[in-house]
Amino acid sequence: MTRTPLIKSNQVSIIGVPFNGGQPQKGVEKGPLRLVESGLAEQLKELGLEVEYESNAHISELRPASDPDVMNLKQPKFVSAVTQNVAQQIHERAKQGKFVLTLGGDHSVALATVSGVFGAYPDACLIWVDAHADINTPEATESGNIHGCPLSFLMGLSTDHPDFQWVKPVLKANKLAYIGLRDLDNFEKKTIKSLGIKAFTMHHVDKWGIGKVVDMALDHVNPNRNLPIHLSFDVDALDPSVAPSTGTPVRGGLTFREGHYICEAVAETGLLVAADIMEVNPALEDEEAVFQTVQVGCSLARCCLGETLL
Repeated sequence: MTRTPLIKSNQVSIIGVPFNGGQPQKGVEKGPLRLVESGLAEQLKELGLEVEYESNAHISELRPASDPDVMNLKQPKFVSAVTQNVAQQIHERAKQGKFVLTLGGDHSVALATVSGVFGAYPDACLIWVDAHADINTPEATESGNIHGCPLSFLMGLSTDHPDFQWVKPVLKANKLAYIGLRDLDNFEKKTIKSLGIKAFTMHHVDKWGIGKVVDMALDHVNPNRNLPIHLSFDVDALDPSVAPSTGTPVRGGLTFREGHYICEAVAETGLLVAADIMEVNPALEDEEAVFQTVQVGCSLARCCLGETLL
């Protein structure tokens, strides 16, 4: 197994975030428990890792009695309370020198993961694997769902929302690379181009192949291969035939192997310090589809932690 030199121990902290407040579909809050019940912790132990699991089952108690839309965003107080709480937890585990594996939950949870990881590793870079760019501002979002907005807060594009004043602009444009994009709003397209964010859509994956795309992404955000890497993986980056049980599926996505190659190649650098597996929703599609999606989530996580084919 490739051992991350930045992490001195073989300890993994699995942080479950059973949260659906960043989008309208129920069920995604059940994703973390299903991944763990499918044996993820035991699978990681078989790789020689020490594993601790924090379920965060209590976070539903953070839902406020009243949570009206504010500046076009839905459930802002609930999202803010949960993500601020979990961000501190992730920061503490990262500071303890543990690999942080966060299981979502919807992708608004990235407010917590990126804040926590970058608080511990300020020079880190972020590989964002997703069908969507998730960089809408409160003014630009058409849906008002915060799972489409976390990067706008983390990059300082949105600074005046009263419920998210705690979010610091920890992420610079040159430290972010996207892989797998294929469903973008016009505002997001303009923002990515104007900020010069390195973005590899499915067109680029088709054109160059996943091996070259991952190399180019790393060359941009981590040219000397000496910075910590945070990988945030929304399973809707995968084609719906691979991961059907997710809230916003978009056809024409990454194959099973392309998704796993990303995790393998990033792990192989020895620089991966944290990974997110997001948007597994066990309430969508039939039980066979759920089983398939959960199994894929587990195998992506194992690849992030050093599992290889040989």
